[in-house]
Amino acid sequence: MFKVIVFALMTSLMSGGALAQSANIALGTSAFDRTQQVEVSADELSIDQSNGQAVFAGNVLVVQGEVRMSAGRVAVIYAQSDGAANGISSLQATGGVTFVTANDAVEASEATYSVEQGTVQLSGNVILTQGQNAISGDKLNVDLNSGQGRMEGRVRTIFTPSGDN
Repeated sequence: MFKVIVFALMTSLMSGGALAQSANIALGTSAFDRTQQVEVSADELSIDQSNGQAVFAGNVLVVQGEVRMSAGRVAVIYAQSDGAANGISSLQATGGVTFVTANDAVEASEATYSVEQGTVQLSGNVILTQGQNAISGDKLNVDLNSGQGRMEGRVRTIFTPSGDN
């Protein structure tokens, strides 16, 4: 799959698209189960019942199945149902975010993980690593359900060709 992405990227570069502002990315897994439990650990926790948020700070680690996200600070936004908290809607991470799946790793300044939709939006000096290959840009949107993503803004890639043809 990655070879197909690299080939498509190189083809677009050779056809005059060297200044392309976006690239499609395969990330995560199509077998991702967003209904799995979300575990959060951190140095401290602050809860604000009035706005339905919990803020974890210091060495924050969020785990859901194969998906792991670490950051300096993570705000948990709860889903509301009839005025009461009903599960986690999203997580907003800041302070140096690292997002890891079974095969990929992404670093960014901040990220929003929608638990309800199974999507992640990372922004600020985004670097995606897949094995020895890397791609960077300003923003990365990932759909964990389909395993697809899109890197945007001054996209740059470094890849190691395999010996296979």
